[in-house]
Amino acid sequence: MTELKSAGIRKIEERIKDADPDSLRALVLNKAKDFKTSWIALGQALYTIWKDKIYREWGYQQFETYAAKEIGVRKDTAMKLLKSYCFLEKEEPQYLQKDYIQDQETSSVPNYEAVNVLRMVKDKKVLDPGDYENLRKDVFQRGKDAKEIKKGLTQLIKQRQELDPEEAREKQNEIIIKRFLATLKSIKHDVEILKLLPASIIEDTEKLIQKIEAEIN
Repeated sequence: MTELKSAGIRKIEERIKDADPDSLRALVLNKAKDFKTSWIALGQALYTIWKDKIYREWGYQQFETYAAKEIGVRKDTAMKLLKSYCFLEKEEPQYLQKDYIQDQETSSVPNYEAVNVLRMVKDKKVLDPGDYENLRKDVFQRGKDAKEIKKGLTQLIKQRQELDPEEAREKQNEIIIKRFLATLKSIKHDVEILKLLPASIIEDTEKLIQKIEAEIN
């Protein structure tokens, strides 16, 4: 673990001794100590601390200060852990199952840096679904690290730029339409759940979604 040097680990161990062994504070300190093999569990605990501002109960005004001083994790790393955990919770919940985390060896646990790259690609929608799925397999099935993922992503984007202009335009149009379709489905779902519009409008929206899907296919 590059973020936690030996001196940092010693400080964590000293704080563990002072903390209630059954407390959330002790839990996070232990997870930080075993960062390499338990980043998912650490990310989950840090998310709770960040969301509920529990760090203030321990004398810290800022989450970043807590992360740096108490568990020796830099601001950038702490935020990557938070965002990577949230991404797994939303997009890959199977990797948060207790049995999975406990049964996996260190080498087979997806790297948080690689997960973070995948998250950014997903949020920015720079790839079409097929390319994204291949990148996802690189992270979760092939075990590639962030450096390899970024290298492959750079090559892929370069290939896209070298496409015939007409082909590139068509592909970009397809990505935009699919993005619009996904947004429309999400809005329709929320409106339907919250009953914000009459049923007739929701039915018309569903018909529009079906027409767009037919056009794409």
